[in-house]
Amino acid sequence: MFDADVASRGLGIELVEAADGAAVARMPVTEAMLNGHAIAHGGFVFLLADTAFALACNSWGPVTVAAGGEISFVRPVRAGDVLTARATERTRYGRSGIYDVTVTRDDGAVVAEFRGRSRTLADRSRADGAPADATAGR
Repeated sequence: MFDADVASRGLGIELVEAADGAAVARMPVTEAMLNGHAIAHGGFVFLLADTAFALACNSWGPVTVAAGGEISFVRPVRAGDVLTARATERTRYGRSGIYDVTVTRDDGAVVAEFRGRSRTLADRSRADGAPADATAGR
């Protein structure tokens, strides 16, 4: 799945690991990601968290998409920071799931907390045409 994620890879997001309902992704913050206050635009922080969430919920194999997500911004992020998003599955029930993602700066400070809700598609074929049981997120 990550290999086909042009948006995430285009922003320099790196897949560190993904397996069994968990994932870690990393992203360097560039000047192009800054808003008018000279801090990272929240949309980029959200995108990193959402990417880690997607990798975690797709790590089981079946095609799973976001049903919703919310984020709380805790600290500012500046150009040159390297962000790491750690996603953890909290629960899966039926075709739904809840995942938490903590985003930290390279100094270890928490900059955002994200909660995502997932939904596994009834049509279990992947976007790239591979069977749904093919390894996802790798």
